[in-house]
Amino acid sequence: PRSYSIESNRRYPVVYAHDGQNLFDTSTSFSGEWGIDESLDALSQQLIFVGIDNGGSARINELTPFPNSNYGGGQADKYLDFIVKNLRPYINTHFRTKPERENTAILGSSLGGLCSLYAALRHEDIFGLIGIFSPSLWFTNDIYTYAQNHRFQNSPPRLYFVGGQLESSSMISDMQRMINLLKTTTKEYNQDKNQLAMIIASDGQHQEWFWKREFPNSIKWLFPSS
Repeated sequence: PRSYSIESNRRYPVVYAHDGQNLFDTSTSFSGEWGIDESLDALSQQLIFVGIDNGGSARINELTPFPNSNYGGGQADKYLDFIVKNLRPYINTHFRTKPERENTAILGSSLGGLCSLYAALRHEDIFGLIGIFSPSLWFTNDIYTYAQNHRFQNSPPRLYFVGGQLESSSMISDMQRMINLLKTTTKEYNQDKNQLAMIIASDGQHQEWFWKREFPNSIKWLFPSS
């Protein structure tokens, strides 16, 4: 953030985001950019934002927790372990961060949304704020089973779901199925509107322009006082 070099004693929350090629610059993206830097400059929230490039042909492996019989994948554990054990310690060592889970977010779209949801469950002690944009819940039914069987040890992460009605025919129903499941297993999601949000946009498509537009509101909700 622009205040980083001025307020030398200030510490900042951190956001980790997938598909880093698409976040800051059209020239590096494969389908348009989110305009993260411009959006954050326009918001009052002061954050450190870490974009993690996908591995190109390895993207499906990286961002999917369970394999699909047609597409393969299922190596998200290794990818998330890299974030938790290597990247996050590096960021916390080299930058003035607020390392607590309530100040640490992870977010992404499509397969990145699926991976972010999985991170909320597998690494609930690390990530307290989760942005789940158009998650590819269709990839495998195993994610529902995993969520069904999971019990949070402490207060669950705050979840922000976004989906569009012009995406796949099952996008909204898949999201609703997951949210209903989470509300059944976790009382906080059922009782506290500040723990879980679901945004449905009538014009939303499975494209970067949609996620770019919805990104600022996700930050406002996830970081109301940063």
